[in-house]
Parts: sequence; C-alpha cells; structure tokens
Amino acid sequence: MLKNKALSEGFDFGGRNRRPPRDPINALLSFGYTLLSKEFTVAIDASGLDPMHGYYHTARAMRPALALDLMEPFRPLISDSLAITCVNRGMLKRSDFLIDSDGCHMKPAARKKYLEAYERRLNTKVSYNGSGAISYRNAIRKAVQDLKSYILGKSPCYNPLVVR
Repeated sequence: MLKNKALSEGFDFGGRNRRPPRDPINALLSFGYTLLSKEFTVAIDASGLDPMHGYYHTARAMRPALALDLMEPFRPLISDSLAITCVNRGMLKRSDFLIDSDGCHMKPAARKKYLEAYERRLNTKVSYNGSGAISYRNAIRKAVQDLKSYILGKSPCYNPLVVR
C-alpha cells in the first residue's frame, strides 16, 4: 500500500509493533488509534454507557474496552488509511520523526499536521449502513447510539459500520 516514493524516503512497514512504536508507520498507527479511542470513549460516556466494560476486549485498569470494541470497524477507514495517506502524499517526511532507543516519536510539527488531517478525515461524509451521508464523527456517535438501542431492547440487533 505504500507507494515507491514513500518506500524510497525510508518509510517501510515490516509489521505492527507498539509500546513503543519503533518506526514512523507504527508511530502514526499508535497515535491514530489513541485519537480514535478517545473519540469513542467520549461518545460512549456521553451516551450514558460505561466505556470500560466491553464485549471483546478484556476489562483492565484505564482501558476503555467498549471503545476499543466499537472502534474496530473504523480503524482501517480512519487511522490506517490516514497513516498511509500521510506518507504516500508526502504530508509527513521521515525527518518528521525522532527514532532512538526509546522508540519512534513524531515531532511537534508532524503531530500538528497529522491532527489537521485527522480532523479532515473525521469530517469526511460516508454512507452509514445504507442511510444518508454523515461525517465519520457522527458515524461514531451513531454506532454508540445503535449499540445502546440494542442493549435497551429498542433494536433487535446491532449492526456494525458498513461503508459504501
């Protein structure tokens, strides 16, 4: 998925690593997943549900398991694709990252560029499960409300995000 130009500039992806990420792609993925988890945690908390109690991810201290559950279908659409877009379009360069024995970290200017791109992505309109076009940000809220409706017995099932 990485274009030759990105590869020639030193961006490569040999697999997922984290805590800490050891290369720029993994640093982008980790940062994107953190931001997406925060979006879901806020939406879940606002709905009155508890973000710490999920279905697939185990409950651990300070881990929003339900947010991690609900964000799974959104990860490739928001975080993964944004990381690839940022390097393929040259928005971020290898020099935007610091790599040392503590892992790989984005420089402040790179974080700012990524956050701007992330906000644009969240405002992108998509068709949510066959309904009208809504932003990814509102799709996140809708996913939470759909799950709440299912839990309360107001809906016969929960349908995760399907984008067309």
